[in-house]
Amino acid sequence: MYATLIAAAALWGAATGLLVPRAAYRLSVGPEDAWRADCPAGHPITGPAGGWLGAPRCARCHATGSAPYAPSLLLPALTALSCAALAAATGPRPALAVWLLLAPFAALLARVDGAVRRLPDVLTLPLAAATAALLGIVALLPGADGPGGGSWTTAVLGGLALGACYFALFLINPNGLGFGDVKLALALGAALGWYGWGVLFAGAFAGFLIFSLYGSALMLRRRTTRGITLPFGPFMIAGTLLGLLAAGLTTR
Repeated sequence: MYATLIAAAALWGAATGLLVPRAAYRLSVGPEDAWRADCPAGHPITGPAGGWLGAPRCARCHATGSAPYAPSLLLPALTALSCAALAAATGPRPALAVWLLLAPFAALLARVDGAVRRLPDVLTLPLAAATAALLGIVALLPGADGPGGGSWTTAVLGGLALGACYFALFLINPNGLGFGDVKLALALGAALGWYGWGVLFAGAFAGFLIFSLYGSALMLRRRTTRGITLPFGPFMIAGTLLGLLAAGLTTR
């Protein structure tokens, strides 16, 4: 049964990861620009949910053999691996359903931030509300706050605390940290806070550590300079993933 759970989580991650590139393409625009409604060749994007869901390719371009916003196998693979790892670490506990539901949205945010250095409000704010609401539902289940479980109160306070910390950093250095990072911190802080303050601190610190290591590696390879701003959202998400994995393994 445990292997089945991990396999199902991996399939979920792969399936939802295939849907990310289309939404990421539409959202990867400047702050003053409208969401993309056409493929690079000018064909209208259509499909379920107003064209937000669907294959990561333009059907008309594909029929003519041209290459639109091409699908990527790396993103579904990473999403599948992340979901499988979360299932292996968390096990058959209710919180796993929350992590799996949030995983594709985290992947989408990481992809958009990496592309245009932007974390859209249309994703970050609903993600924060959804994280708190879903964990609130989990907390109502019998034994959810027992051994290996979590605390909804700490989750909410953790989201507010991490958001406040990022807001302070934003005020100190607005050029180095975007306000979208502050809003993303609300959701990530709630997820980490579910397992307690220690996990919240560890996950947040992991994000900064990975960011520092990556930035140092780029500078050593002379692929960036000190004046260039790197997207921080993907590293925040990576640190949160590591925190959730560590918490799941240590509370089983």
